[in-house]
Amino acid sequence: MQIQEIQRSSAWRALVSAGVLTAAVAFGASANAATCPSDKVVPDGKGQKMSTAAAKDVKDVVRSTTDLANEPVGVKGRQFRLRQLDIGPGGIVPWHSHDNRPAMIYIVSGEIVEYASNCAVPIVHKAGDVAPEKKGTSHWWQNTGTVPAVLISVDLFPVADAKMEHMM
Repeated sequence: MQIQEIQRSSAWRALVSAGVLTAAVAFGASANAATCPSDKVVPDGKGQKMSTAAAKDVKDVVRSTTDLANEPVGVKGRQFRLRQLDIGPGGIVPWHSHDNRPAMIYIVSGEIVEYASNCAVPIVHKAGDVAPEKKGTSHWWQNTGTVPAVLISVDLFPVADAKMEHMM
């Protein structure tokens, strides 16, 4: 049983490495993909409205973390965190803010719509897109398609929020 888990873990690491590399290439090749169109950017709070919908059909798995206090950057109170989000058709990632937690989202497969507080229109993200999430980003996501959407999220997670490890 342990050998199978190690093999799965190694396979997962290879998949994540490939995904991160692909995300870097995709972001470099399509800097405008997965962002609000420049003519639709509005002041924060003037874009898509906050949703009170709860999380729905979202599987959130933390795949790996690194305590940044122990790394050369020496950032106390932060983890470099990698998660996988599987969002079923009709699934919802609830409203949340990135004012204190920058992140990058790589869309592995499927399609998902982002409703951002600083964009006048919904943003459609497709497989291969990278969505930067930073200060001034408050949003929610919905899978409006008929197939699951798989996302890889990399963020700088505040350790103080450990009780909310699966906050979106």
